[in-house]
Amino acid sequence: MRGFKEPGFADRQKAAKDARKSILEKFRAQPSPDDPEVVKRRLEREAVAARREQARLEREAAKAEQKRQEEEAKAAEAERLAREAEEAEARLAALEAEQKAKRDARYAARKARGKKK
Repeated sequence: MRGFKEPGFADRQKAAKDARKSILEKFRAQPSPDDPEVVKRRLEREAVAARREQARLEREAAKAEQKRQEEEAKAAEAERLAREAEEAEARLAALEAEQKAKRDARYAARKARGKKK
């Protein structure tokens, strides 16, 4: 079995030249921008990008609608709570007025009993 042979300068230069040549051939083999296949792929990518953008806009619109509905629900809930608090306050005021009227009636009855004696 032979040992490893260190590549010399000429070998490295030839390998670099071959690499440059293969890169140049690969570049030349690429289709031009006006090639029908390239145009077709570009149009497909643009269509996909347009659909993706449309879907993003629809998601944003749905999020905005949901947020608006949530805000309306919060406003309605706050209004309901305020109305309930107002009703509770009115009931409490009516109860206090009724209790005061009963108390005043008892006081007046007590006074009336006291004057008869």
